[in-house]
Amino acid sequence: MRDDDLQIRRLEPADAALFREIRLEGLRNNPEAFGNTFEAESARSLSLFSERLRDSDMLGAFEGSEIVGIAGLLVGKGPKETHKGMLVGMYVRQEARNRGVGRRLVEAVINRARPRVELIQLAVVSDNESARRLYDRLGFVQYGVEKKSLKQDGRYYDEILMAKDLTRDTG
Repeated sequence: MRDDDLQIRRLEPADAALFREIRLEGLRNNPEAFGNTFEAESARSLSLFSERLRDSDMLGAFEGSEIVGIAGLLVGKGPKETHKGMLVGMYVRQEARNRGVGRRLVEAVINRARPRVELIQLAVVSDNESARRLYDRLGFVQYGVEKKSLKQDGRYYDEILMAKDLTRDTG
């Protein structure tokens, strides 16, 4: 895949069906990586996904008209938290992995965050070595571990907490 074959853009409410489809795929294929469940999200209406897109900064990676990945930015709301954002909802379809899609999505989130926040945080399941390596290469630094952060089918998953300080980052 060439870089110009991949387009990354903010998802709009009109993209709700595409967003719902890839979000549910991520929850089905990698349930341990998300705080919500396939069952809970699949019960939600398409209009709820549309509202979610209207009120958020969710990016989609597209090859032609096909969405192959998503990642979002949540900016702190309280007066003492507006300086930081959170990378959320990261998922790349299996057939698009190891082709730079994840890297491009995270870079796009960082670029959207740069004029708005000083720090981007994320949490990644400790077993997800490829995601951890990606975040590390892009300048995220581990600052903690949340033990037993998620529980899926009776198994606990630790999450690695990482952050990127944008005030020390020039590119």
